[in-house]
Amino acid sequence: MKYRKVLNFNTDWYFLDKDLENAKNIYPSDNKLVKVNLPHSNKIVPHHYFEEKDYQFISWYYRNFYINKEYKGKRIIVEFDGVMSVADVYINEEFVGEHKGGYTSFSFDITDYINFEGKNIITVRVDSTRRIDIPPEGGLVDYMLFGGIYRNVRLVIVENIHITWSFVEIIEATQKLATIHPKFELNNLDNKNKEATIITQLIDQNNKTVITKETALIIKTGKNTIKQEKISFSNPELWHPDHPYLYNVYTQVKVGNKICDDLNTRIGIRKFEFKDDGKFYINGESFKLRGLNRHQMFPYLGGAMPDRGQRKDAEILKYGLGLNFVRSSHYPASPSFLDRCDEIGLLVLEEIPGWQYIGDEEWKILAKKNVEEMIIRDRNHASIFLWGVRINESKDDHDFYLNTNRIAHFLDNSRQTCGVRNFQGSEFLEDVFTYNDFEHNLEGKVKSPYHIPYMITEYMGHMYPTKSYDSVERIIKHAVYHAKIQNCQYEMHNLAGASGWCAFDYNTHADFGSGDRICYHGVCDIFRLPKFAAYFYKSQIDPKIEKVIFIVRYLIPSFNEDYGDEVIVFSNCDEIDLYIGTKHVNTTKPDRIDYPNLPHPPFIFKNCSWWEWGASNITSLKAIGKINGKEVARHEIYPFGRPEKIVLKPDDTELIADGADCVRVVIELQDKNSQTLHLSHHSVFFEIAGPGKLIGENPFSLEAGRGAVFIQAGRESGEISLKAHVDGLPPIEIAINNMAMKEEIIPVNGNI
Repeated sequence: MKYRKVLNFNTDWYFLDKDLENAKNIYPSDNKLVKVNLPHSNKIVPHHYFEEKDYQFISWYYRNFYINKEYKGKRIIVEFDGVMSVADVYINEEFVGEHKGGYTSFSFDITDYINFEGKNIITVRVDSTRRIDIPPEGGLVDYMLFGGIYRNVRLVIVENIHITWSFVEIIEATQKLATIHPKFELNNLDNKNKEATIITQLIDQNNKTVITKETALIIKTGKNTIKQEKISFSNPELWHPDHPYLYNVYTQVKVGNKICDDLNTRIGIRKFEFKDDGKFYINGESFKLRGLNRHQMFPYLGGAMPDRGQRKDAEILKYGLGLNFVRSSHYPASPSFLDRCDEIGLLVLEEIPGWQYIGDEEWKILAKKNVEEMIIRDRNHASIFLWGVRINESKDDHDFYLNTNRIAHFLDNSRQTCGVRNFQGSEFLEDVFTYNDFEHNLEGKVKSPYHIPYMITEYMGHMYPTKSYDSVERIIKHAVYHAKIQNCQYEMHNLAGASGWCAFDYNTHADFGSGDRICYHGVCDIFRLPKFAAYFYKSQIDPKIEKVIFIVRYLIPSFNEDYGDEVIVFSNCDEIDLYIGTKHVNTTKPDRIDYPNLPHPPFIFKNCSWWEWGASNITSLKAIGKINGKEVARHEIYPFGRPEKIVLKPDDTELIADGADCVRVVIELQDKNSQTLHLSHHSVFFEIAGPGKLIGENPFSLEAGRGAVFIQAGRESGEISLKAHVDGLPPIEIAINNMAMKEEIIPVNGNI
């Protein structure tokens, strides 16, 4: 039985895209307003060629709601996961509170403002202008912030005595023994102290209670920090990227014979440590970190991607790119993204908002508040292994960074801290020296550790920006440079790991990028579609998980002399047979001469003069991967043909009818051999029908023969159809089932 009620507060809002003089007194029935659902972007933008000023304005959000009379006498709390950048919250025209900063969660107790007898109105003024007084703003920032109530909102109904946060600290994690230390903040809003019991159960994935702990205590009026005794148990299932086992810690607060609150906290039993030998350890075993940086922004929606898309990003990073960690550059990530990282075993370096600039004392107070808000919210996530408590690439500031470290260790002494800098002479105040190393990237070199423990947090990126539709030579070199740097970092045993810049292309300001408001620094494009470099990272996956093979080229007759008679294959196989048509060219092993340190070096076929035959005489180029002498994977490419079909590939075929849920639909123009025509810029025209909306450009001009749009759920259940056509080709149609919501929502009318 659940004693606290958590209610969806995302649906059925109204939106005003301007700051009128009397805006807080406007009612949702006003015809100036547009009906929206959350998460919501204050402006849908094209995927490139737009200005930050397009979304830098003040807007207002409104919603009617009714509170069931049975909740009278309880506390009503509204929780926001993220509002960019300043939120002023009103209930029934009365000011409740303000929150500054777009990347951390916040909440307000709105009980005293509630009308339990009838209608209520929540109004949120959202300032998405450029606020130089709030991190990360103040100087130039190489990413866009976007605007709106862009993450989830919920109402939480609790008793006067309730838990405001829980933290289950992992003290010990071995195969034989685990020790956890549950800690809580209890808020007692009664007017006297109360005798209480806290009952904590550790529950495994089979819903079996492993151990129960009861603690009697006195809860004083106001806020109480409670530490239960440490709990130990034998033979735990340890959390590891290869075995992401999660437990639930279910806690009840009992006063007399009444349970007045309960809370579930999901944890993983694991220990992380960077040691003086320079290595990173998980549960006592060394673990080499291989990752990329990730921006949360998406085409069209900016930051306002609902849970489905956030979770999909984690899956792309883990499974599509074969990474074992990601850096949430340069701000805290969405809770739903972190949840999925916990579930699939993707390690996360999470850091506070900022980019090179440190402001005045008030600005620093907000930055320190960001440390506090980030860690209190996210410290139970099994996947987070390191806190970033320094403004990315900022100058030294001794007192400021002593304080950010102090706050982090006070709130979570189970994890180490780092501070990402771009000069090695920087003062080292944190536990791990993290450094953005862009020197000698194209030679595949990285600097030796200046301090230990040491980790590289960025490389490549702006050193060699690459579009999916660049020359074949460039996209091959882009992939090779990434491979060289990872090879170098694997060689350095006193280097904990390295994350490249970056996973996905992203929107940026006029001062950066390629002029169209995109930085083409990713190993995937802005739609999360892979460039050649993405296949290098994926090829480092353990073949027990997935067999990978990818020919790093297109089969075209004209080609730069750098790779004219050389064929590179990314694979995690033992050996590869290469065929031109039916002719066997060669069998080769991984190139451990040029890449001696990688888990799975590339395969290099030299003197492969297929191009001399002429494209018209070649049927295909085929690579067959073998393990222990047996074929386990193959990749075959062909000379490009004419456009034959347009293909639509949705990530999912079901949505939830909450008005915001989104699914990505990948578009590809293919030839008869199902190859994407990488030089195609054809226009694709869409028609959508049913309870859903198209988010994206229509028509969409393909980039490298591909791209993506999104289908957004409506509020009604039913089938959504999306039809696409390109001039001269048969149309293609897909169907998405929009499923009725099961989650309980806050009523918008009085029939409760």
